[in-house]
Amino acid sequence: MVKVALTSDNHFDINQVSVTEMIQQQGTWLMQQGVDIYLIAGDLFNHFDKSLAYAQHLQKFVPDVTVRFIAGNHDMVNGVTFDELEQPLDDTYLHNQYLDVAGTDWRIIGNNGWYDYSFADSLHRPEERFAQWKRAYWLDSAIPQPLSDPERMQLVLGQVRAQLSMAAEAQKKVLFMTHFVPRPEYLHITQDDRFWNMMIAMLGSRHLGDLLAEFHVEAALFGHMHIHPKPQLLAGTMYYDQAVGYGTKRRREWQTTSFFEEWRQRTRILTL
Repeated sequence: MVKVALTSDNHFDINQVSVTEMIQQQGTWLMQQGVDIYLIAGDLFNHFDKSLAYAQHLQKFVPDVTVRFIAGNHDMVNGVTFDELEQPLDDTYLHNQYLDVAGTDWRIIGNNGWYDYSFADSLHRPEERFAQWKRAYWLDSAIPQPLSDPERMQLVLGQVRAQLSMAAEAQKKVLFMTHFVPRPEYLHITQDDRFWNMMIAMLGSRHLGDLLAEFHVEAALFGHMHIHPKPQLLAGTMYYDQAVGYGTKRRREWQTTSFFEEWRQRTRILTL
């Protein structure tokens, strides 16, 4: 049996956490729990170089634990280009890559993900309206990209389909990791046309969830939404959102009093 630990949205910089201290505490806890693989579904820092450095340093601290991360939207804001994000920059970076779990018939597939406004179809707005709202109000407007959001999501869907097809050919069970939301069940658009309904469009894509269902993916880890849902079985896939979220004075999303305790409680361990 192989133990896999799941987390997302640690936001070390926003939470003003000592990274050196946290590498020691997290790494020690992972080893004490007998974790073999540690998966991080994005949003470590607001700077990709810092996120990569954290993953590399943690990997050195826990050489017997395989550390893998993908980039969330916060990681993409600084220190990396669109083209670089699409490259296998480091062994710890799992975007559009896979990891076969030794001694099992499981394969872990990672993809950063994106969005295509499909969660907000009921608003009946043209793509440009969503793009305008994003440029005016959303963090992601600072992320450079050569494609429109729907075009970028089409790239993601093509990558994921190719990875899932290879896994099916190899007769592998799949644990899929992405940052953005893959299912509409986690979202709700109100009927009063409120301003923040537009935000729903930027959270992910219903088409990714459809693709995971098409290939009968067993389990999926995502983040982005700083909520605390229980694992849900949706269209045959067990979904896990293990986001730590913000513990600041302005946005107190934690259910505990410290980052480490929140991370420990939010980290889920699966046995494959």
